[in-house]
Amino acid sequence: MSNAFDPYRYQPRAGLLDGRVILITGAGQGIGRALALAAARLGATIALAGRRPQPLAQVYDEIVAAGGPQPALLPIDLENALAPHYDLLATAVAAEFGRLDGLVHNAAILGTRAPIAHYDVPTWCRVLQVNLTAAFALTQVCLPLLAKSADASLVFTSSGVGNRGRAYWGAYAVSKFGVEGLAQVLAHEYEDDPRLRVNVVNPGPVRTGMRAFAYPAEDPARLKSPAEVTATYLYLLGPDAAGVTGRRFDCQP
Repeated sequence: MSNAFDPYRYQPRAGLLDGRVILITGAGQGIGRALALAAARLGATIALAGRRPQPLAQVYDEIVAAGGPQPALLPIDLENALAPHYDLLATAVAAEFGRLDGLVHNAAILGTRAPIAHYDVPTWCRVLQVNLTAAFALTQVCLPLLAKSADASLVFTSSGVGNRGRAYWGAYAVSKFGVEGLAQVLAHEYEDDPRLRVNVVNPGPVRTGMRAFAYPAEDPARLKSPAEVTATYLYLLGPDAAGVTGRRFDCQP
């Protein structure tokens, strides 16, 4: 990591992501939406992936209205996606752009907060599918597209319970442990290839629907907004993070 980088004070410069093509999952809401808008303002062309077409279309319209590069809409249901769905998405990106310069895994579901002794097995499987297996499958089909970039960045979103387990976080915590393990394996496999960087971001407590579901009694006004935690992602997606790989970043102290 560059000694000059401070995740709490980093200010991306105008045009930081000019000419870059970035795929973001969960782009219709929360951090994914905020990141898509911010990256587009910095010049990136955004491939918007998510389960529900309408929120994706709204983000698309916001980017275009702000004068950003025309994005792409890539609806995909990660909970039920099979191999052909991932292949179709990668084919669409290849046909539209020919490459990827960034892939941000942001989509996730919470499941339930319950003790392991009583955790619902189908819910467990759903959470692992969306949060971990889908990230693996999408990464795998996108690696050839990332290989066509001279400076590609792969960013995984983790959690505070992703490297230290906590009671009642069940499948969500386990899935984020898996995400961090997947990122570490990939970073090691590509450590001799300077064209692909692999890193993990922990956004911390953020004012999102998932956070409200997990902590219904919490005052959301005390939390950072999604837009306030995008700087670390933007850093990792841009040239300022050249050579930075295999790292885990916290967006908040």
